[in-house]
Amino acid sequence: MLRITVDGTAYEVEEGLTLLQALDDLGVLMKGVDIPHYCWHPKLSIDGSCRMCQVEVEGVPKLQIACDTPVRDGMVVHTGNERVRKAREGVMELMLVNHPLDCPICDQAGECKLQDYAFDYGQMHTRTREPRRALKKRVDLGATIVFDQERCILCRRCVRFCREIPGTSELAITQRGDRSTVETFPGKPLENDYSMNVADICPVGALTTRDFRFKVRVWFLEEVPGICTGCSRGCNVHVGVADDQVRRYTPRRNDEVNDTWLCDYGRMTYQEIGAPDRISEPAVRGDAGQLVGTTLEQAVECAAQLMRTAVEKEGPGVVAALASAHATNEDLAALRGLLAALGSETHGVPIVTGPADALLIRPEKAANAEGARVAGFGEPGLLLDKIRGGGVRVLIVLGHDIIHEQFLGSPEALAALDGVILLDTHRSRLEQVAHVVIPARHLAEKGGTVTNFEGRVQAVPAALEPAFEAVAEAQVLARIASALDLSISDESERKRETD
Repeated sequence: MLRITVDGTAYEVEEGLTLLQALDDLGVLMKGVDIPHYCWHPKLSIDGSCRMCQVEVEGVPKLQIACDTPVRDGMVVHTGNERVRKAREGVMELMLVNHPLDCPICDQAGECKLQDYAFDYGQMHTRTREPRRALKKRVDLGATIVFDQERCILCRRCVRFCREIPGTSELAITQRGDRSTVETFPGKPLENDYSMNVADICPVGALTTRDFRFKVRVWFLEEVPGICTGCSRGCNVHVGVADDQVRRYTPRRNDEVNDTWLCDYGRMTYQEIGAPDRISEPAVRGDAGQLVGTTLEQAVECAAQLMRTAVEKEGPGVVAALASAHATNEDLAALRGLLAALGSETHGVPIVTGPADALLIRPEKAANAEGARVAGFGEPGLLLDKIRGGGVRVLIVLGHDIIHEQFLGSPEALAALDGVILLDTHRSRLEQVAHVVIPARHLAEKGGTVTNFEGRVQAVPAALEPAFEAVAEAQVLARIASALDLSISDESERKRETD
């Protein structure tokens, strides 16, 4: 460890780091030690092109860029004296020479680093008389990203990202000097699985996502910590909520899980939350064979009656459950508790798999697949065989992954059951055979924990309330247990003590 002093405060830092890296690792960069920067990013290579991070190091005659200055023992650094401030003002003036004055209509306004630093270091009036250079606007770099060339400050973050993270290298700097621009290689659009990250790391409004562009001003967003539900990695995200709707997911830094990245597929899963096919009211199958809307209390009572009748006729073994790898650990614990209170050990969990890569994307397409296994839910094959053999009469189903083509493919195998109790977020063909349908909350609508593929348990708060009456699966199962005069909490506590 080395000892350095920054603005009069001593710090111990690791040898071999640059000044910005060391301060970032300490958690004080822009949180007590303000060194503005554009081109530097903690997860990308050092570029040293913007020159905004200049600082004074005692014993060194010239100002140094903090992004590429190695720390050394005894180093004394000044980050905000008059000499440093004048240098940053000069850099900012050059950056703004050709930058358009369109902050009121720029989609980045409110979270733009150029806007922030211009307020701190910009001049009141421009000293140039020449017109600003005109470049291309609204350029489609690919299916997800729109590029305004005239706003670009050539920090090259996007170029380095494509080269170093997905390894696809679609972007490059073309031309020289003041003619330099970011371009895609001919015939190679920006279409990798992580393309939308270039908008996150762009410090200005040059790169914007087609999905969020001009949707809502960022100062109207409430950013709530959340977990991506796209796969079992459990990437950390900021859930952007405005007007009781989720408007976007952006990556939330967690060096142990997803660094600062998020795949495009996972980013777009937020659209599921406000999708038009959400189940919005409870329903029970009426005498005419059709699902009829009802109250949550009546749906719970109908579910309890189906289970009660089956247990009285043939014993608790004919009641089974299919868990969901999209449910929280608390929901899964409640389901196990209900089965234990009944005396049934018949259960399983279908986990849909798909494409994966070596960066973030995992094959299991659910956030809590590992949590379901830890809760004791295994492969659904034996349960499905028991259903086909007539050994199950009432089935509790969380979610609808069981009718994915990797499992049943259709709900017909469940049509002969005396009762199918469905707790789900979205409509599916499983409703064709369901006797009770109860709307459930999405992960973003309920607090709880999920366990990623590495066994890391991550807590998430509720980001918003659903637009209709819905409760978490754990609460529904607790109400069903109460209607059956059973106590889930007692069984859960007994299982915890046994484990």
